Amino acid sequence: MADPAHHEYHRGEMDISMQESTFHLFMGLTKWASLYMAAGLVALVLWFCTPAGFLAGAIAAVVLVVLGTLVLSDKKTASH
Repeated sequence: MADPAHHEYHRGEMDISMQESTFHLFMGLTKWASLYMAAGLVALVLWFCTPAGFLAGAIAAVVLVVLGTLVLSDKKTASH
């Protein structure tokens, strides 16, 4: 059996900055893509599935994007 003292890996000593940046990029892209897909879906549903028409669908999509951007944007917190 291999001696556990000669392993290369030591818990907590590895640089994970690349994994962190990849995770944050993926989560950001997922967040914004979900918002824009939801806005597109709202626009298409209002345009084709209701008598509201194109203009109501476009206005609703723009409102959803603006509100979603305000809610989902990263807030800067005050450092203490």
